[in-house]
Amino acid sequence: MIKKEFFEQVKLLAEERNITEEDVLEIFKKALENSYKKEFGNSSCRIEFKPEKFSILVYSVRKVVEAYTQKDELAENAEEVNPENEIAEILLEDAKKIKASAKVGDIIEWQVNVKEFGRTAIAASKSITNQGVRTKQRELAYEHFKALENEMVTATIANEKEHLLILDLGYGATATLPKSELANGEVAEIGRNISVYIKSVEQTNKDPKILVSRSDKQLVIRLMEKYIPEIAEGIIEIKGIARDAGDRSKIAIYSNDNNVDAIGSCVGEGGSRIREVVNALGGEKIDLYKWSENPEELITNSLQPANVTKVLSIDPKTKSSVVVVPDAHLSLAIGKSGQNVRLAVQSCGYKIDIIPVSVAYERGDLI
Repeated sequence: MIKKEFFEQVKLLAEERNITEEDVLEIFKKALENSYKKEFGNSSCRIEFKPEKFSILVYSVRKVVEAYTQKDELAENAEEVNPENEIAEILLEDAKKIKASAKVGDIIEWQVNVKEFGRTAIAASKSITNQGVRTKQRELAYEHFKALENEMVTATIANEKEHLLILDLGYGATATLPKSELANGEVAEIGRNISVYIKSVEQTNKDPKILVSRSDKQLVIRLMEKYIPEIAEGIIEIKGIARDAGDRSKIAIYSNDNNVDAIGSCVGEGGSRIREVVNALGGEKIDLYKWSENPEELITNSLQPANVTKVLSIDPKTKSSVVVVPDAHLSLAIGKSGQNVRLAVQSCGYKIDIIPVSVAYERGDLI
């Protein structure tokens, strides 16, 4: 008989390690089998759990034989292990002492008192169980996060070092994130939840190695899918995206439904939808523009919020263009440190050379 507390501990351990009670009992079963082998020299036993009665029953299992099939017929124990089926053997005369009706070929069993196991064997059982539970947790964690590779998850900031954040991903798994991947002015507060993108998951001898990122542009895409249903459903597509992580992203979007406004749907009423994405990115700014199959319109839209006077030329082979903008919008089109035009080029796929209207007139490009 096992105390009720044992099965309560099994339940608590399962909840704590995110595994099932059946997994814990299966691990403990293997540990008991190991202890049985230490005590009796073989693992030919059957273990039965009865949680409703708070009991664990251990039975020795033997195959009745006329003579041992093992080479060592002079073994001290009156039983030998059959290597073919791993069931220990017992001579007919000894079997009849346990079960009078036993005959050759029968499989007989009798209950063994767990208390008969030596202290060393019991200690080994506890050690094997703890190790087995941890191994099972690692296996489940690997399987769980491997399935989430290239997806977004929510992590909790558990600790921080000089240049790193330690993230709790759940399932007993952790990951590190360079503080440099946080947005400008974003606070790394212990206990705060943040969204991260899982780039890769590798199985190791210890915990799974999980590489996460806040700077990958796929994180922005996953957040857009989360907060904007039309993107998740495929009604609106993200055709191009460029990102200066932590500062600004520029995204080209396209609606597959003429009745759905791509920009309006992504922004949401009063900016509610895009604000959710911005907040999840720690305040990173997001520029949205409408994608077009028409290169001239696409390039014009990509330079927003700057106005474009004219797209002078487009070379489809080199995917390059020359664009004229009002003098007053030149710095806006280029952006701080060239950010706006750089993100426009990366998101629309065309190289863009920008000249102001005054220069275009001087060169005779405009009349």
